Amino acid sequence: MNGQDTSDFFKVLAAADKLHLQELIDYLQTYLIENNSEWIEQHFEFTQQISSQSNNLLELQEFCTNLIVQSPEKILKSFDFTSLSEKSLISIIKRDDLQMKEIEVWEHVLKWGLAQNSTLIPDPKTWSDDDFKKMKNTLQNCLPSIRFFCLSSIEFSQKVRPYQKLLDHQLYDDLLNSYLDPNSVSSYNILRPRKIKVNEIKIIDSQIVDSNIASTVSKWLIKWLLMMIIIENYIRHINLNYY
Repeated sequence: MNGQDTSDFFKVLAAADKLHLQELIDYLQTYLIENNSEWIEQHFEFTQQISSQSNNLLELQEFCTNLIVQSPEKILKSFDFTSLSEKSLISIIKRDDLQMKEIEVWEHVLKWGLAQNSTLIPDPKTWSDDDFKKMKNTLQNCLPSIRFFCLSSIEFSQKVRPYQKLLDHQLYDDLLNSYLDPNSVSSYNILRPRKIKVNEIKIIDSQIVDSNIASTVSKWLIKWLLMMIIIENYIRHINLNYY
């Protein structure tokens, strides 16, 4: 199927959606995803806009979400992500497998929020209390999906602190305490770090190494070193006796 045929398929899909022909809608969605995934990726913005306009196109919506989640750097460069609906944005940033560093997620959410408030100047130092209220209202459903506790102290200081008024007072205090005292306990439900893939291997995107793993590795290395020392001494002993 060429590009024109695929475009025509989407027109038929849109017509079927308006007529509430769910069986045809389901068939067309499946067909497009299974046979024209490359075209969809190349025309992501077009596909995303169509799929997001109807609750009947959930399969296409999920496919678009997965494309962003698995290849955010590639997909986000191909379209204006600030055109995403709030629902679409939240469906992306709440995913554990979103392949983005948390600071990048925060920066993209801020950029999206600014796009929804075109009168705001990007520099928060210029914002009035009303400006912060507008932005906070815009992002109120997005903020719970940001894993602030996964940010480094430098990222928090440089990228979050200027937007302090966007956060709940208790959340901000808990975040501050977590950097001053790593053993502090937060009243918030702290989301686990996202699972980032590196060379197809899943790792935890976190500044903190699991203490149990570190302890196990340390013990193993100590045992290995002791064994090598024992073997070396044994060989030396045999050589001395031999000569």
